[in-house]
Amino acid sequence: MKQAIERGLNLAVTVLINERVLMPDALERISIERTRDRAHGDFASNIALIVAKQAKRNPREVAQLILEHFPDVPEVEKLDIAGPGFINFTLVKNAHSQIISTIRIEGQNYGLSKMGAGQRVLVEFVSANPTGPLHVGHGRGAAYGDALVRLLKANGYAVEAEYYVNDAGRQMHILALSVYMRYLDLAGLEVTLPANGYKGDYVWDIAASLHRENGGAFVLDTDALFSELPDDLERAMDTLIERCQQGLGEANYNAVFEAGLNALVNDIRGDLAQFGVTFDQWFSERALVDSSAINDAIEVLKANDKLYEKEGAWWFRSSEDGDEKDRVVLRANGQHTYFAADIAYHLQKANRGFDQLINIWGADHHGYVARVKAAFKAMDKDPDALKVLLVQFAILYRGGEKVSMSTRGGDFVTLRELREEVGTDAARFFYVMRKSEQHMDFDLDLAKSQSSDNPVYYVQYAHARVCSVYRQLEEKGVQLDGDADLSLLVESHEIELMTELARYPEVLARAARDYAPHQVAYYLRDLANAFHTYYNAHPFISAEGDMRHARLVLIDAVRQVIANGLSLLGVSAPERM
Repeated sequence: MKQAIERGLNLAVTVLINERVLMPDALERISIERTRDRAHGDFASNIALIVAKQAKRNPREVAQLILEHFPDVPEVEKLDIAGPGFINFTLVKNAHSQIISTIRIEGQNYGLSKMGAGQRVLVEFVSANPTGPLHVGHGRGAAYGDALVRLLKANGYAVEAEYYVNDAGRQMHILALSVYMRYLDLAGLEVTLPANGYKGDYVWDIAASLHRENGGAFVLDTDALFSELPDDLERAMDTLIERCQQGLGEANYNAVFEAGLNALVNDIRGDLAQFGVTFDQWFSERALVDSSAINDAIEVLKANDKLYEKEGAWWFRSSEDGDEKDRVVLRANGQHTYFAADIAYHLQKANRGFDQLINIWGADHHGYVARVKAAFKAMDKDPDALKVLLVQFAILYRGGEKVSMSTRGGDFVTLRELREEVGTDAARFFYVMRKSEQHMDFDLDLAKSQSSDNPVYYVQYAHARVCSVYRQLEEKGVQLDGDADLSLLVESHEIELMTELARYPEVLARAARDYAPHQVAYYLRDLANAFHTYYNAHPFISAEGDMRHARLVLIDAVRQVIANGLSLLGVSAPERM
């Protein structure tokens, strides 16, 4: 219906362009929105107000010219001008019911578009350090990223999902040391892990596996290991790591390192799969470090005069492009920084031929955005092709009390525990109900409740309710033969439902453009509310003949759209509840 109006406006504006009343770019400025008050019609456009100054005419005069050239569109019953120059469009009565036939024909494909056809997009998300299990904070990024991938695919983009495994940094060596300290405990030696080590039960589990497989083969002299450590905690940690590397030797130290890394990467991969999140590629930072990619990126920056040397180190001129200060990429000792690895990673991604790179980061990385985009631009890449979306961590509440989380301390709620408590469906729906950059309080009690206050239950129950109606039909032996007379659907609740159903493709397209899966969640709540209101106000099975058939076809269209929308959010559409 909106497309029909758009075609009509395009034709009318084209005529005015040809008559030199409007400029050629007027076609690009056409905007059509649904009206909030149906007394003002079904759709409205402000095109006359937008182009009036350019046309050197009064907006209402421009609107009148557009109406005079608007072609005969069967779906449109009335056009009128409102206020300073808005054009309102009122649809014919049966225009609403046409959407039901479309939904029945297209089924699972209803709402899909080719908006992004021909465009390749790489979405990198979660990418949590493999130093512990995923916690509920990571879950929000996972649910948001996966829903965005699904949404972009639904709009025709060729999308790949990627997890960047930070397996080459200092934190991984701290994990290895933490595992080794627990290993020594299991070998019968009393040692004390520094306060800044990882202390969760998962560290004990990894150490136990290491001890079962290797016995005491990795035991070192603990007196030598702990003698004369620096007072500073961070320096003490680095000293212990260095002593373990030297004492164990490369092969044994790598065995400890790999034990921690592999256990946690496998745990994360399995946890995400259970959460309905999969990736096309798990990209290893170590592979980047072991290749020439970082040096290659640094050489590109040098060649583009974006680096300068000071006190033996090489600095990137990031302050020239919005960063608060310049950043070191190569230290005086010849070692590259984390930032240098990130620069190389983004160059590597860009060179894979994607039209757009989307990074989904935690909001604590906000200060990192400017320098990464500056580096991207400095390597002669289009900065607009790199989009960084920030996700606020969710704050979990149980029984009205905030649950604290500390990865190193081991006192945190894992994503797995959340799934086990509230279920994957509730977790995923709750995570995407708000804009990703907004703070989120996750109420466990609400997520588990079976009431209309629980949004995921409310939406899923609408789907199950329709399925229940059709089961009752089957039990009664009622057959629905032939085509339904949809012109019978004239009640206000029916018009509202059909209007909501027609909005679905528009919602998907807008949500993809805005990188906003929460808009789909909002839409599903609105559709479910319209359905429940209709269900409570009108009979279905007990309705007479043709009316029964029409109403049943209508609610089946609702069922289909709810199933389609929930699928995009990674949420199931149960037939029984």
